[in-house]
Amino acid sequence: MILLTCVLFIVLLALSMPVGFVIAIAGLSFFFFDEFMPPGIAFQKFSAPTQSFPVMATPLFLLVGNLLNKTGVTARLLDFARLISGWMTGGMAQVNVLLACLLGGVSGSATADAAMQARVLGIPMVQQGYSRHFTAVVIAFSSLITATIPPSILLILYGFVGNVSIGKLFMAGVIPGVLLTTILMVTNSLMARRMGIRPEMAHLPTRHEVWRSFKQGFWALMFPVVLIVVIRLGFFTTTEAGAFIALYAFIIGRYIYKELSNQVLWQVLKDTVSDIGVVMLLIMSAAILGHITIIDQIPQSLAEFLTTVTENPYGILCLLLVFIAVAGMIFDGSVIILLLTPILLPIATEAGFDPVHFGIIFVVLTLLGANTPPVGICMYTVCGILNCNSVAFVRASWPYLVAFVLFVVLLVVFPPVVLFLPALLMP
Repeated sequence: MILLTCVLFIVLLALSMPVGFVIAIAGLSFFFFDEFMPPGIAFQKFSAPTQSFPVMATPLFLLVGNLLNKTGVTARLLDFARLISGWMTGGMAQVNVLLACLLGGVSGSATADAAMQARVLGIPMVQQGYSRHFTAVVIAFSSLITATIPPSILLILYGFVGNVSIGKLFMAGVIPGVLLTTILMVTNSLMARRMGIRPEMAHLPTRHEVWRSFKQGFWALMFPVVLIVVIRLGFFTTTEAGAFIALYAFIIGRYIYKELSNQVLWQVLKDTVSDIGVVMLLIMSAAILGHITIIDQIPQSLAEFLTTVTENPYGILCLLLVFIAVAGMIFDGSVIILLLTPILLPIATEAGFDPVHFGIIFVVLTLLGANTPPVGICMYTVCGILNCNSVAFVRASWPYLVAFVLFVVLLVVFPPVVLFLPALLMP
């Protein structure tokens, strides 16, 4: 029956059916055509995520992202990023990366950040003389930082499906997020020197300018700090923290920045309901396929196959990462997390890797495919907004691909980069 499920999945996907329906229909086919598996089990698994307390964090943080994107937070973060990094070699390219790091705790979505930055920064960069393909590459790769900085939606999904502490995943993503920011900014500097790009600002900012910008954006900059503190000190679980941060975002937008009018709030709620519908359909559908992998013992079969290739733990991890990277070129990151976590996580833990360590690498690597053909959603989004040729994008992306691979290697070789904060703050 698993063969029928796989064939149906591929055929429906090729017919351009929405992925959520593809997963649901393919999963249901396993139960409807297997005489020993009553279809009622499939519907129980389909509804189970809606009764899970941890999965409630997903719609709450989707609401938070939409609230903050409509309340002036982005504009204030942009001003702060321009002041802090505009003097560096690379000019607006450096502002892009730093803003993506600051926005990681706001939207939680790489595609959302890429689309926003393409409009806010990308178009002005092109008007200032930056090449379209260089601008598109910088924005697209900067958006990958979102995968690690809390509250990454992909980390929430991985924690839910893999039964891994979402709080620890949030803590674990901070240092890798800063590290990726640093690597991309160094890459920007090298490329800017090669292309003769001047800094955005002619001089270093004064302490007065930095302090003034910090005060103006204080409540926006405090968002990720507040999130981590309330989880670390045990005031709230991750799901409860989502509700608290949603209230925090509402108060900021309504009473401090005063940009959250009733009309804007109504639009935020409509956007959030639409986002929740898409994400929850994926989560609920993936629960069916996840149960199928357990029934057919797919993780065990794949583990046995990998051990025939190599018994070295790092060799097994490298094979898993190659598989994830290839899958990322075809499917959206959230789909990969929901489908592959039940299969790959047991193999990684059996090989001796910490589930939090593997989770950060897994989540980050799934987004690489968002910037590579054939299904590079961030690549096509940015190229569409900036009217950039995708072939030129791919050619210009090689230095950033090398930088990103170096980043993944560092995470693999030096686990403390990922595990230091969880061990320190949530032992």
